[in-house]
Amino acid sequence: MNETRWLSLFRIVAIAAAACVMPVAWAQAPASQASSAMTAASPAPGESPDVTAMRKLLLQKFPGAEISHIAKSGYLGLYEVMLGDQLIYTDPKVTYVFVGSIYDTATKTNLTEARSRKLNRVAVNKLPLDLAFKRVKGDGSRTIYLFSDADCPFCHRLEKEMQGLDNVTVYTFLFPIDQLHPDAARKSKILWCAPDRAKAWDAYFATGKLPDNKGDCGDPVAKTQVLGASLHINATPTLIFADGTIIPGALPLPQLEKELASAQADLKKNGTQGK
Repeated sequence: MNETRWLSLFRIVAIAAAACVMPVAWAQAPASQASSAMTAASPAPGESPDVTAMRKLLLQKFPGAEISHIAKSGYLGLYEVMLGDQLIYTDPKVTYVFVGSIYDTATKTNLTEARSRKLNRVAVNKLPLDLAFKRVKGDGSRTIYLFSDADCPFCHRLEKEMQGLDNVTVYTFLFPIDQLHPDAARKSKILWCAPDRAKAWDAYFATGKLPDNKGDCGDPVAKTQVLGASLHINATPTLIFADGTIIPGALPLPQLEKELASAQADLKKNGTQGK
């Protein structure tokens, strides 16, 4: 088995393992999950010699992979490695790779999921909001950043769940997945060119009716697709909360409320937005 095939096999196993432990939520992604951002990362400033050696070994095993984080995990002498957007575990000599979740049996907490969410946080204050349209409900005091596809069935499901939210501001980035929905980009451009984008979006999801325009006003679709790739977003819907946490899927209303509350609490505690 050559190195390229091994890396592809690893990514399939990693995705399958993650799917086994994800909370109940649904998202739609293209068949190919490869990210255009998968490039080798340089050693971090001040990196210890043992970590630098591990980075070299990892790049030999997984050539071209983006390695953004290596640290001692505190579990069984293993190291945690952020390989692309997937958290894995390995021994110091990278002889074995462990893909999956570690649980605290006392608290029933998925430690891998919690750590991954922290390491993958987005600096939301750097998101280009000029590429999104804004919807406000109530006082708009809570914030969600949403990457959505006009033809994605799970995006439609999420929109129904979000109808139950109040006091929230939603910034929506048009993120059509061409491989799955060839007409979504055209629809996205038409929706963007509506005089009231928020109203047009809500009406489309409620009735399926598009605004009456040619979609030629100049749209951000190409830029939002590049932005999504840079954030390792490859499925819709994908939500980013105010603390920078990224969660893909049509979250049910109770989980949306839980994540919003968690983000608000984190912001209050740390006084920061994302990383």
